[in-house]
Amino acid sequence: MFILTGCYGRSKPSSIGTIAPDFTIKDADRSVTLSQLRGKIVVLNFWATWCPPCVDEMPSLEHLQKRFQARDLTILAVSVDDDAEDYHKFLKQHDIDLLTVRESGQKTPTGVIAPVSSSYGTFKVPETYIIDRSGVIQRKFIGEVNWGQPEIVEYLSRL
Repeated sequence: MFILTGCYGRSKPSSIGTIAPDFTIKDADRSVTLSQLRGKIVVLNFWATWCPPCVDEMPSLEHLQKRFQARDLTILAVSVDDDAEDYHKFLKQHDIDLLTVRESGQKTPTGVIAPVSSSYGTFKVPETYIIDRSGVIQRKFIGEVNWGQPEIVEYLSRL
């Protein structure tokens, strides 16, 4: 028996099948605009350095990026960390090799609220959206995911 994470529970999120909200996030290191990634599959991951499941998930995301390197798949990891120093320290200590950008957010008892993540309906981290080559949200995963699961790899291979 296996468990496929990222279930929707009672109903699928209303954003599935809609165009992903475009955004530009600028931090001290780079500027990323989602629409510039059109034509690629985008795995949009909202995360934070203070979130243990996010930290645990990061190596799996890096492995996925390497596995799909030749297939026009991009992992876009959007950190909602308020503290830029914590964010940069984490990236350096863990040698993170993904497209990352920091959008500072506001911690709440249930997670983080930040403008971009809020526009996606994100209410906690990690949350991940699969966006197809046309910019349409195909799936949403809530919580930590093992991105090497055969079911997920097969799904992404079909996009």
